[in-house]
Amino acid sequence: MDGTNRIRGPMDRKLFGTDGIRGTANTDPMTAETALRVGMAAGGHFIQGGHRHRVVIGKDTRLSGYMLEPALTSGFVSVGMDVILVGPMPTPAIAMLVRSLRANLGVMLSASHNPYHDNGIKFFGPDGYKLSDEVEGAIEARMDNGVGVHRANPDRLGRARRLDDVVGRYTEHVKRTFPRGSQLDGLKVVVDCANGAAYKVAPEVLWELGAEVVPIGVDPDGFNINRGCGSTDTDYMQAQVMAHGADIGLALDGDADRLIVCDENGALIDGDQIMALIAAHWAEAGHLAGGGVVATVMSNLGFEQYLNAKGIRLLRTQVGDRYVVEEMRKGGYNLGGEQSGHIVLGDYGTTGDGLVAALQVLAVLVADGGWASEVCRRFDPYPQQLTNVRVSDGRPLEDSRVQQAIQDGEARLAGAGRLLIRPSGTEPVVRVMAEGEDEALIAAIVGNVAEAIAQAESGAM
Repeated sequence: MDGTNRIRGPMDRKLFGTDGIRGTANTDPMTAETALRVGMAAGGHFIQGGHRHRVVIGKDTRLSGYMLEPALTSGFVSVGMDVILVGPMPTPAIAMLVRSLRANLGVMLSASHNPYHDNGIKFFGPDGYKLSDEVEGAIEARMDNGVGVHRANPDRLGRARRLDDVVGRYTEHVKRTFPRGSQLDGLKVVVDCANGAAYKVAPEVLWELGAEVVPIGVDPDGFNINRGCGSTDTDYMQAQVMAHGADIGLALDGDADRLIVCDENGALIDGDQIMALIAAHWAEAGHLAGGGVVATVMSNLGFEQYLNAKGIRLLRTQVGDRYVVEEMRKGGYNLGGEQSGHIVLGDYGTTGDGLVAALQVLAVLVADGGWASEVCRRFDPYPQQLTNVRVSDGRPLEDSRVQQAIQDGEARLAGAGRLLIRPSGTEPVVRVMAEGEDEALIAAIVGNVAEAIAQAESGAM
């Protein structure tokens, strides 16, 4: 393998990462002061012309949302932007509402799958898509150059109001993505809402479509989002599927833009399997645009081989669903996503939507009439191992010992697998991933590279 697998991530950036701004709540940069300044800078960037401008602000169920929401609101109001507050709603709902309400900007307060003590700020442009690196850079530059210049005159200050009917709006939007004339009658579905943003809307959608719903993770208290539940901690969901004799389990994350599934036996079905399922179904129906699927460098080789056998191309991007979306838009593809469960269905939305993806899985299950264990498992994945090494910055990757360990690992794989080294865009870690046919070999390679990074990090401190 060549050096293209040693990817420098957004660790080099100052404020924005792969998915907006993220950090520990009430600790720089995730403070009320930063949120105020970000609101002023983003508002200043998007206000063009003398007409009224508006921004939609949503959040998940973290306690710190009560701190960040009013700070952002103050920032936008101070530069003359009207604010529409929608409360706890999934991230894809904010992307949808930006377009529906003809807003100039959308903001979601969430740290996605992270624990409650983290939070984040995600932006959507007027087209419902996440902002480009260039626009995020421009917002950062405005913050660096002083946000006071964007203040509106007293008679041009914005207003803020709450919109109360957004759950119904999003529910109807999601239901329209399910095949007309189909129902979920007779299916028992466990849905884990991660005590997050979808705790109201996800069980409601499934019930309205006819499923017998067993909701879990629907009692948020500000602290329990993603704790022992959701797409990153699926044990309870799997156990509930078995206990209730359910046909399938669906696990969302804190902001409901991810989906992980388990079958009737409690076995997990990840994002690669979900994309394979949808891709094959859509290709057979003539619905797959562009003849390909967009995924990231983390997707399994088994997934790629499955698609190739069906004449479907796999295009890879760097990690981050917005990079997947950018490639989808550029190439005219309508399906993409990540192994972690971000599934982007371009015909139905502009970003990952766990609930819409779940309905596509259920649609195939209903059409096939088989068990989830048979219908949803499309390929045998290559053994894959991922280790996270905590670092203070990206410089350990430049250490000669790390470079040598990477070269040795690639030589040992000898083209029969992949080695991927990348700094995380959301956490202070370097991710070391290898996959191949020999499980013992990839474990040894990952261990050697991770140890070299740890040694370089300790030497740098």
